[in-house]
Amino acid sequence: MQGSLGEKIGEGKFADVHAWAPGQVLKLWKAGVPQRTVSHEARMIRAVFAAGVPAPEVFGEVTLEGRFGIVLTRLDGPTLAHLSRTGVMTLQQVGAILATLAIDLHGTHPPAAVLSLRDWMDHSMRGAGDRIPRHIADGILTLIDRLPPSGGLCHCDLHPGNVIMTADGPKLVDWIGAVRAHGALDLAVSHFLLSEIAPEHADDPERPRAINAALQSEYARLASMSPAALTAAMEPCLPIVCGFVLLGGVWPARRERLIQRVEAALRSRTSSQ
Repeated sequence: MQGSLGEKIGEGKFADVHAWAPGQVLKLWKAGVPQRTVSHEARMIRAVFAAGVPAPEVFGEVTLEGRFGIVLTRLDGPTLAHLSRTGVMTLQQVGAILATLAIDLHGTHPPAAVLSLRDWMDHSMRGAGDRIPRHIADGILTLIDRLPPSGGLCHCDLHPGNVIMTADGPKLVDWIGAVRAHGALDLAVSHFLLSEIAPEHADDPERPRAINAALQSEYARLASMSPAALTAAMEPCLPIVCGFVLLGGVWPARRERLIQRVEAALRSRTSSQ
C-alpha cells in the first residue's frame, strides 16, 4: 500500500492514527495486537461502508515494524467529544446526534460479514484466556440466548469520541465490535461507557452522564418508545456489556466488580424462572 507514516493525529488505547497519503490515514494498532484482530475490523468497515453506513472507506492493510494497520479515508473535522468539551455543541445536541446515528444503524440490515452477538461473544471469549472465568463466559452466552431475536446492526462502541463531524455529516469510526443484535444492546454499551467509564476520566463527570441522558431521551422519542420501555429493553443487556468490558482487559478491582454483577444477574434470572 503506497504511502508513508506521517504525523500522529490521533491516539487510543489500542491504536494510533497517522497521516499516510493525501486523503488517507493509517490506523496503526499497537504492538502485540494480532493481525486477525486488525483484519477483522477491516472486514467490518468494508462491510458497513458498502451498506451505506457513515463509516470511512478501507484502502488496504499494511504491516510496519511488526505492527498491523488499516489504511482509511481521512475524515477531517472535530469529534463530538471535542465539540461537547469546548461548548461548541450543547450536551443535548450531542446526545441527539448519537441517537440519530443509532436509530439509522439499527434500521440497517447487517451485511453478511457481521456476526451475530452470540457468535461474536462466543468466538471472542474462547480466545480471551483467563480474562473471563469459564462460568462467567457460559453465563453471558446464556443471557444472550434469552434476548429477543433481532437482526439490527449495532456498533457497540457508540460514544462522542467515535463520531467525527465532517463537512459531509457525522462519521462513525472504530468498528471492531460491530455485531448483529437488538438495538438495546448499543444503548446499553453507550450507557455503561458514558455513565461509568467516561466520568472517571472527564474534567466534568456530569458531562458524559448528561450526554447519555440526552441520547436515551432522543432515541426513545425517535423509536416511539417510552423512556421506561427503553430502560427495560436495555436492562438485560447490561450484564452482557460487562462481558465486553472484561474482554478488553480491566484492572483487578473493576474486574471483580464486573464478575459480581454478571453473577448477580445470573442468580436473578434463575430465581425469576
